[in-house]
Parts: sequence; structure tokens; C-alpha cells
Amino acid sequence: MSDTNARIAEIVQANDVVLFMKGTPLFPQCGFSSKAVAILDHLGVAYDSVDVLQDMEVRQGIKAYSDWPTIPQLYVKGEFVGGSDIMMEMYQAGELQQLMAENGLTPAS
Repeated sequence: MSDTNARIAEIVQANDVVLFMKGTPLFPQCGFSSKAVAILDHLGVAYDSVDVLQDMEVRQGIKAYSDWPTIPQLYVKGEFVGGSDIMMEMYQAGELQQLMAENGLTPAS
């Protein structure tokens, strides 16, 4: 599992915003991943995604890495933010927009 942990850490650190999800942004494979993509797309920030369905080690490893039992999982500037429900709550409260702005992540033009 340490190899997987190192791979996950590398992905998280290499990307300003990364979403570990089921499927891809163009073809999400679950409603929660679809909701997470919709929120990020609405914010307009650039993000990378990792399809956990393509790699079972990452699918299990990301849960241990974050100590969070579900997917999708959002990371901003190396920090775990949460899953789709937390993203939605933060978005509705304006906190997700604030988090992106505080980290210099503005909508792509």
C-alpha cells in the first residue's frame, strides 16, 4: 500500500485541484461524482481528475490516504476538502468559491 500512497501523494501535490472520482468529467459513473464535476465546472476553475474505477489500488488507497470512506474526494493545493455533499454545502455557503480564491484559483478564461 505504500507504493499506492506515494502515487496518490504525488498526484495530490502535483495538481492545484484534483478530484478522485468514479468515471471521468465527461462521463461520470455515479451521481455523487457527477455532482462534484458539476460544482467544479460551475466554479470554472481548472482541475484534474483521477478515475478510480481504472485502478483498484487507487480506489482503495485514496480512502486510506484521506481517512474518508467515500468517493469522490476533492483536494485543493494538497489539502483534502471533502466529498460531493461537503462540496455542495461549501458551494452554497460561498466557502468553496472563497477557498479557490484564497488559493489563487480563479475561473479559467
